[in-house]
Amino acid sequence: MRKTLLIPSLAACCALVLSSSVAMAAENWLGTWKIDSAKSRYSPGPAPKSFTLKYEATAGGIKFTSDGVGADGKPSHSMFVSKFDGKDVTYEGNPEADTCAPLKSDDSDYSNPWKKGGKPTISAKVAVSADGKTLTITQTGMNAKGQAVNNTMVYTRQ
Repeated sequence: MRKTLLIPSLAACCALVLSSSVAMAAENWLGTWKIDSAKSRYSPGPAPKSFTLKYEATAGGIKFTSDGVGADGKPSHSMFVSKFDGKDVTYEGNPEADTCAPLKSDDSDYSNPWKKGGKPTISAKVAVSADGKTLTITQTGMNAKGQAVNNTMVYTRQ
């Protein structure tokens, strides 16, 4: 009798553990995204020639990586790893910020305030469309040159 109950109980426990792991990793922004320049707006400009974002689940949280080519033809690369819990993390390679504090709102949205030298610079809001094919980032604030920033960047899933 005990053996017949043991196997279904173990199976149920395994299913519970696996489903909770999947639920915790349900961030819809995970994956690779490429800029759709025709749908994006930059103020101040100019727009980059290309830009790709990548979100990966890691043991330390979600790793965000961006790679692009600026309007001047120079390559750019930045990255951070965060648990998306609103705590400051190092933002490597971003000329507008040295830290950020991503905070997950739900599986499709998060906010990400940036700081440079401890002072707020740009606030980013990230949203994935209901069909999961489009990621939109809205940025507002001040850049390192003291210019007002009001960008809307639209990305497509790769």
